[in-house]
Amino acid sequence: MQYKQWQLASRPVGEPTKDNWKLETVSLPDVKDGEIAVKIEYISLDPAMRGWMNDGKSYIEPVQIGDVMRAGTVGEVIESKAEGFAKGDKVYGNFGVQEYAVVSAKGIHKVDPTLAPLPRYLGVLGMPGMTAYFGLLKTGEPKEGETVVVSGAAGAVGTVVGQIAKIKGCRVVGIAGGKEKCDYLVNELGFDAAIDYKNGSVKDGLKEHCPKGVDVYFDNVGGDILDDVLTRINLRARIVICGAISQYNNTTPVKGPSNYLSLLVNRAKMEGIVVFDNAKNYGDAARDMAGWIGEGKLKAKEHVVEGLETFPETLMMLFRGENFGKLVLKVEHED
Repeated sequence: MQYKQWQLASRPVGEPTKDNWKLETVSLPDVKDGEIAVKIEYISLDPAMRGWMNDGKSYIEPVQIGDVMRAGTVGEVIESKAEGFAKGDKVYGNFGVQEYAVVSAKGIHKVDPTLAPLPRYLGVLGMPGMTAYFGLLKTGEPKEGETVVVSGAAGAVGTVVGQIAKIKGCRVVGIAGGKEKCDYLVNELGFDAAIDYKNGSVKDGLKEHCPKGVDVYFDNVGGDILDDVLTRINLRARIVICGAISQYNNTTPVKGPSNYLSLLVNRAKMEGIVVFDNAKNYGDAARDMAGWIGEGKLKAKEHVVEGLETFPETLMMLFRGENFGKLVLKVEHED
């Protein structure tokens, strides 16, 4: 069987371009003992993919030139030589940006399409949801009545962070770009307030909506917004560094926080998180979040774009703030 895959052709400088990728047609290898063949249906597009393209030390090995681009995916088993997996099973794994994959069954998880739509297993019930859950609860340690601020609040991680903070009894303020996203945070997801960074001053918005200061800041953006929030933090505040999407395509050095002395003055804590550190507890988080979804306390939104061939352009939506909810690529098969 012949199928298409996106391979990394070169390492980007600044924003990735179509020249950094090549769309190749390859043959599906034979399935060996312990392996499964998967027809990929949905591909998760995440800001972290930009970091995986760089040849540098990080929490995970970079994607090598000529390799299929790494990505979380869900799909259907079409052949199995692995115990516990049968043809027709729906599964989640890092199968990459391609139409099909033959992989070891180790680390592959079955998902139930009758409990939630498949794209949801790439969002709230996938890595973004786990990132939000552990980043907020384990590292941010919010307490009832505290003020939690989250940037990138209308994205896959931010929407979940804000809703969990509300479930835990906090005042929640989101920072997002555009009136539509801000209205969604407040009117649909129950945030107490939202600050539109594209059409107003973040610093003024924080002053207005966080009159008692900021106890927990969940940062997905970095840059100037991180600096603005650091001017408003309270004593013993916790700053969770999840990402810095404003800096990922820089051709100049990454802009660090110039207001970091606020951490000293307020005896505050700034800590980075990587979701894989909590892998052994994913099951507990999934049960909690599935329960909240069932109770109507946790809502999800996916932004689905169709067509594997659109991958390079669709990925860039993340860095331009064009996606509304979890960005997912739907693979359209001819068969």
